[in-house]
Amino acid sequence: MHDDHDDAFALDTLAIRAGHDRTHEQEHGEPIFPTSSFVYGSAAEAARKFSGEEPGNIYSRFTNPTVRTFERRLAALEGGESCVATSSGMAAILATALAFLQAGDEIVASRSLFGSTVSLFDKYLGKLGIVTRYVELGDLDAWQAAITPQTRLLFAETPSNPLSEVVDIAALANLAHRHDAWLAIDNCFLTPVLQRPLDLGADLVIHSATKYLDGQGRAIGGAVVGPEEMLKELVGVVRTCGPCMSPFNAWIFLKGLETLGLRMKAHCENTLAMAQWLEAQPEIARVYYSGLESHPQHALAKQQQSGFGAVLGVEVKGGRDGAWALIDHSRLMSITGNLGDVKTTVTHPATTTHARLSDAQKVAAGISEGLVRIAVGLEALDDLKRDIRRGLDTLG
Repeated sequence: MHDDHDDAFALDTLAIRAGHDRTHEQEHGEPIFPTSSFVYGSAAEAARKFSGEEPGNIYSRFTNPTVRTFERRLAALEGGESCVATSSGMAAILATALAFLQAGDEIVASRSLFGSTVSLFDKYLGKLGIVTRYVELGDLDAWQAAITPQTRLLFAETPSNPLSEVVDIAALANLAHRHDAWLAIDNCFLTPVLQRPLDLGADLVIHSATKYLDGQGRAIGGAVVGPEEMLKELVGVVRTCGPCMSPFNAWIFLKGLETLGLRMKAHCENTLAMAQWLEAQPEIARVYYSGLESHPQHALAKQQQSGFGAVLGVEVKGGRDGAWALIDHSRLMSITGNLGDVKTTVTHPATTTHARLSDAQKVAAGISEGLVRIAVGLEALDDLKRDIRRGLDTLG
């Protein structure tokens, strides 16, 4: 199914059906096209396609039928006109910057970003003369104060990693547009099942498809969703610079999307129950999860999200020793920096995902030595509780 009126279908239907144009073979499942190039019936046909006069496949770096099916499906899920797939989530952010920014431009970004995103902005975009200013995610006055005439892009993850901080997307979009800037929202923690930033006024939605879009930790990929006219320049970046998604990975992501709605609902149920249980454990100083009524932005999260996701932060008493005891005594949870998997994962952000931040940056982002990030999977909740309790019991 590839329908110009995809909004007529429910999200769960789009996740299974959208974007697939059957070939002459009349296949039921989406095919993989593992080919680097495509052939033409004549030199004139090749010329028309290379010039853009006639649509069609040219080279799999930027035109591949399997990748195109994934792009169409994700665009339909996010309610966007177009999508550009990339080799990773970080490649999606880099391609966005290369497409829309130049030397002298400025970014205003949340202080609560994934560590690699901060490194990209500061170290590599900084070399190109692009300045990034960081603010508290939920403080709209701080965003306003940081904007200058050179600001072109506002960038945020909401909810944040790993403290579940939230920003009012509609208000931030209005602020960006008043200053002739764009708003990009990293939506990989919630996916379009739980949050649709474009509906709230954002210009671009960015994904690490590696996370929940796949859902089983099998492949690396990224994507940007937004207006078709705007994304033409981003297509040019992928075509010229080459951070493209492979056909095989695109096929894996298509299979992941088929169960996205079911998985995200199950993740949310497990995670809320886990967060409530953790709040009651005496060895835990604080639980960061916007689904908890104790979270300071619970009302805002409830307003703009249809669920609260599967990632929570846990402040363990005893600092690093306490955090590492919880992690090291696990026999079930996977100790890894990745998330978005049906398998529960656990990590110590200060020494893994955010290790490249300076001590001052960690403090500003709320990344303490006692903080543990748990991405709750789909295992039986009682088994996960016993696994965590094993580590907590050693803290005395």
